[in-house]
Amino acid sequence: MTVNELNIKKLGFGLMRLPTLPDGKIDIEQSKTMTDMFMRAGCTYFDTAWVYGGGASECAAKEILVDRYPRESFQLATKLFMKEGMTTVEEAEKMLATSLERTGAGYFDFYLLHSLNRDRVRYYDEHDMWGFIKRKKEEGVLRHVGFSFHDTADVLDKFLTDHPDMEFVQLQINYLDWENESIQSRACYEVARKHGMPIIVMEPVKGGNLANPPESIAKILKAANADASPSSWAIRFAASLPGVVTVLSGMSNVAQMADNLSYMTDFKPLEEGEKQVVDQVRKAFAEIPTIPCTACAYCMKDCPQNIAIFDTFRAVNNYRLYANLGASKSRYERATKEKGKASACIDCGQCEEVCPQRIAIRAELKAAAELFEN
Repeated sequence: MTVNELNIKKLGFGLMRLPTLPDGKIDIEQSKTMTDMFMRAGCTYFDTAWVYGGGASECAAKEILVDRYPRESFQLATKLFMKEGMTTVEEAEKMLATSLERTGAGYFDFYLLHSLNRDRVRYYDEHDMWGFIKRKKEEGVLRHVGFSFHDTADVLDKFLTDHPDMEFVQLQINYLDWENESIQSRACYEVARKHGMPIIVMEPVKGGNLANPPESIAKILKAANADASPSSWAIRFAASLPGVVTVLSGMSNVAQMADNLSYMTDFKPLEEGEKQVVDQVRKAFAEIPTIPCTACAYCMKDCPQNIAIFDTFRAVNNYRLYANLGASKSRYERATKEKGKASACIDCGQCEEVCPQRIAIRAELKAAAELFEN
């Protein structure tokens, strides 16, 4: 059965941002409630990764999903994350075995080479991870194989040309990045369509940024539909695109799940008037210069100074959007209380190598230090 023949609902549950308890651990009971709501609505696609939460996300998938529902009643996706020093077939074997052990899933419906771009692809090419996942599919451990992608359309075109036996691609698509020259959501989408490649959408609300837009943006959306949440506009935009299998939403509480299900259980694509509203919102956003960080935290994983990068950027964006230096500085001070400050950056560049958004992190940290530490 092909990916398109699975008839997966348009809303997928991303397990990267599950609710947490005061001690920082995943709130399993609330996550179970959210899973039950999701499954009752007929939604069945769950997405995690070997690297999420240092393995906590995959372990949570076992507790909230695998141990509680028949295996054939849902699709579970996870990802193989290669980096410097972790590029061998032996490492890949161990990583897959760990994912299977953590989740107890027996097999994965969707398995992805994680976060590919023009630089990081060398980690997957060196020992042919493409061939590795195809062999594992032949062994029955994997049902469908593909990759997640963060780069420009020409690079995606090369990857899909070189690896036509991939069965799907996961792309960052949201209305704010649709015409972005760096992320190239539209161009990447069009390349995937040219290759006939089914698309899984990630970051439809851009790490939550489109769920809580600036007041000027929120007013436009409210004027168009007072009952629709900001998130609904973003998720429905992505889900309305032809060729999209499902749209991953990293829901962090029951309220977010309930809101998403209210308009995605019986999904209706955007109408022409609604598309015009999204265009208006995109233009309004373009006038506000913010850092396009999605809080994926890849930049912080190996930071030698343990700098609170994405929380620093949140504080910067809060200032740029709302011009309240006092509140933004307080947010920055809380974020850096137990982590490195922006001024601690030693300019090593490791963060920029793994950043999916291709942010000039070092320059932004210097600007943040000038803003908040002087």
